[in-house]
Amino acid sequence: MSAVLKQAFALRPMQMEDLDAIMVIEPTIYSHPWTRGNFSDSLKSGYSAWVLLHQNVIIGYALMMMVLDEAHLLNISVAKAHQKKGLGKYLLEHMLEMAKRHHAAHMFLEVRTSNTVAILLYEQLGFCEMAVRKGYYPAHQGREDAILMGLAL
Repeated sequence: MSAVLKQAFALRPMQMEDLDAIMVIEPTIYSHPWTRGNFSDSLKSGYSAWVLLHQNVIIGYALMMMVLDEAHLLNISVAKAHQKKGLGKYLLEHMLEMAKRHHAAHMFLEVRTSNTVAILLYEQLGFCEMAVRKGYYPAHQGREDAILMGLAL
């Protein structure tokens, strides 16, 4: 992402007051979206949670849980109207930097096997497939496998 483009966006820690805006975005990009309670519980637990803003409007967000020296990316999302502009990569790079600041040695994540766009992004940034979690995600018909991916930091 160019320096000029980056200047049009801002990142800041997620707050409870952001949940209304997040709950507008979440169901438009996921077949089985997180609930308000999922986000609220994550904030109450002290997870590293960030929002991406464009003209003071939330257009993306990411949450990460730290456990000892491991970072676990729980959710990373960009509103549909802002996808395919490099913002997912920008947000993920920010989360990688936050993990390093928390002295994480590795970052892990799960991704639906059908989410090829996300898998390509993760691979582009160096994530590697580590395992498949059978039936990890709910799906419209049954369950969908997840790919567990990891990156040494």
